[in-house]
Amino acid sequence: MIQRIFALLTALLALSALTGCGYNDFQRLDEQSKAAWSEVLNQYQRRADLVPNIVATVKGEANFEQETLTRVVEARAKATSIQVTPETLNNPEAFNKFQQAQGELSGALSRLMVVSERYPTLQANQGFRDLRVTLEGTENRITVARNRYIQTVQEYNVLARSFPTNLTAIAFSYAPKPSFTVANEAQISAPPTVDFSASKPKP
Repeated sequence: MIQRIFALLTALLALSALTGCGYNDFQRLDEQSKAAWSEVLNQYQRRADLVPNIVATVKGEANFEQETLTRVVEARAKATSIQVTPETLNNPEAFNKFQQAQGELSGALSRLMVVSERYPTLQANQGFRDLRVTLEGTENRITVARNRYIQTVQEYNVLARSFPTNLTAIAFSYAPKPSFTVANEAQISAPPTVDFSASKPKP
């Protein structure tokens, strides 16, 4: 009987210690960051799935800039070729490679949308207009998903680097997680520069 009481007290003390040192918070934030990351991936995949339809529609426009289309196709191929696993969140190098590829696709699509404004018949194409609206909505979803991930990771990383919870992080291998950088945000949001005087579509 005494041994059982002692074991129970030991378990309660251990539980109290784990709670006080942030163990439960690490569990919660780790799961939240994984869920937020999954939503980021879902939205990036949603955008990637739109690209073939956008390219196919634009190809129907006479004399459209092939270089712009090629960049979009190549950027999509690069972005979708990167294998993303749960370990990506614990590998800053792999994470940076992934976000760089997504940033390149964002830039290529942004340029495509700007160049398309030079083609009145393309702008009048209902299918293209619908795709453009869907793309804009998807980009907004990506921004929201990324922001949620950034906030969750920020809270997790503060816990992992603060005393005394950093001791728990070391003991249970809760390393700080990589996040999207300011440079990447600027790359995505910056409008592309297009020189319309360089070449004009033939009548």
